Amino acid sequence: MREVISSSLSDSEGKPEFDQDLVDAMRWFDLSDHDRALTSELGDIADDVGERIIEAFYTHLLADETASRHFRDDAHIAQVKKGQMRYFRELINADLDSSYIADRRRIGSIHERTGVTPTLYIGAYAFYLNKLANVVLDRMEDDPAKAFSMVLSLFKIAHFDMALALETYADTREEAIKARERELSELPTPVLQLRPGLLLIPVVGTLDSYRARALTIQLLEGIQEHRARAVVLDITGVAAVDSAVANHLIQTMAAARLMGAQPVLTGLSAEVAQSLVKVGVTAEALSTAGDLQRGIELAEHLLGE
Repeated sequence: MREVISSSLSDSEGKPEFDQDLVDAMRWFDLSDHDRALTSELGDIADDVGERIIEAFYTHLLADETASRHFRDDAHIAQVKKGQMRYFRELINADLDSSYIADRRRIGSIHERTGVTPTLYIGAYAFYLNKLANVVLDRMEDDPAKAFSMVLSLFKIAHFDMALALETYADTREEAIKARERELSELPTPVLQLRPGLLLIPVVGTLDSYRARALTIQLLEGIQEHRARAVVLDITGVAAVDSAVANHLIQTMAAARLMGAQPVLTGLSAEVAQSLVKVGVTAEALSTAGDLQRGIELAEHLLGE
């Protein structure tokens, strides 16, 4: 679906192929110029009852304790109501062009960052559409066929609109996750001396190839600086590693042995253990322990040999 709706809304916006992507997306939602024309005829009715619908929605919303926490005070509520009125007015009247789509994606990004959940967003949409549709059908009871066609066109445009926002929710959340992973990958890894000859290196966060190389340097420099004879590498705080990083861990342990230190790997998760097996590591090739305490005990034992 992402390729149909927004394959170029971010990276290709402003380029010639953007218009074709928009055409493809509208075709996917069965949207036509006729739908846009029918919906625009709802403008007077929507302007007439829009504020009343939004007021009714916020009466409904603020009665829910969880939902009401999204608002700081009455001034904030008034500001959001004003923005929502503009949002729905554009749904009725705005051109379905690149500017409209960019604005909808911008709003979706703001919703995600400010904690407006998809449930709250879609709930507000459903409330507005259902109330407006009932008003349209009542006021156009002399021409129910046209009223029904207008409502169907409105719902098609609304679903297109919601899809844009939900795509942006996903994009924004994915970018936030990537940013957090970047932050975690840049966390410093301390080299702790538990006692003379014994080091502990706890690794927390994302362990990618770049950080794995930095870890190797820190470990080897720590062995040299402290004249360590055993080192515990604890990866309890690492959720998963890929095969390349798993292979790098093995090389790090081998390098530690070459420098005269006995390495012990602790805190392996099931995912990390599977990654090690994929690169051909066997239990005999590594000194491992299920948790940090047993790892330190094993290292103490190795020091005593």
